[in-house]
Amino acid sequence: MRNFKLALGAVIVAAGFASCKDEAKMTAEKHVDHYVVFVDSVNSLDAQERAANWAAIQAEYEMRTAEAEAALATLENEAKAQERITESKSKYEGVKTQAESEAKAKMEAEATPAPAGTGSLADAFFGPGVVVGNDMKFAWVNKDNILSVYQKFVDTFNANKDNYSRQDFDKIKAYYEALDTRKNTVEKEGLSGEDNRKIAALKLGFAPKFKWERMTAKSDENAKAKE
Repeated sequence: MRNFKLALGAVIVAAGFASCKDEAKMTAEKHVDHYVVFVDSVNSLDAQERAANWAAIQAEYEMRTAEAEAALATLENEAKAQERITESKSKYEGVKTQAESEAKAKMEAEATPAPAGTGSLADAFFGPGVVVGNDMKFAWVNKDNILSVYQKFVDTFNANKDNYSRQDFDKIKAYYEALDTRKNTVEKEGLSGEDNRKIAALKLGFAPKFKWERMTAKSDENAKAKE
């Protein structure tokens, strides 16, 4: 009877070891899976979202990497897990290089103002990075800054009107119309009467000047095309 109890105890202990081993293996596999999924999720982010959260992304990546590499010692099929980790590392390094390049380019663009006639028209009229892509809603314009936005717009046009191409004038027209559309909303949000009058005066001077310059630019380009 005593021998039976000892044998039974050995079986229970062995089962306990096996259970712990299986649990450790499952945990290790999860760590590798989480690492792979995390890298794939970073790859799926758009450039702007990646740039805005890069410090947090890098910190979490380092933690996930440490967990995945520690898991290799527990896994029986270490070669397969190592292959998955290596592949994901390669993906991440590609994204990291791209993100660092984009961040560097952004810093250089912000540090060096574009000379007249070059760079983005949107940046010139509204400031670097204010207008993103084709967003023409101008939600950032409000009752407190709309007068200064119009003033910068008119001043920029007056300073560079001789350098714009026909295509530039078409873009400027689209920006101006989008700003006017936003003004209709801002007026309902508490735009002061004084600011409204100043904006009206700016528009009154800008409209005929823009029309003339745009018409002249088209005539000049047509003449050059005939030559």
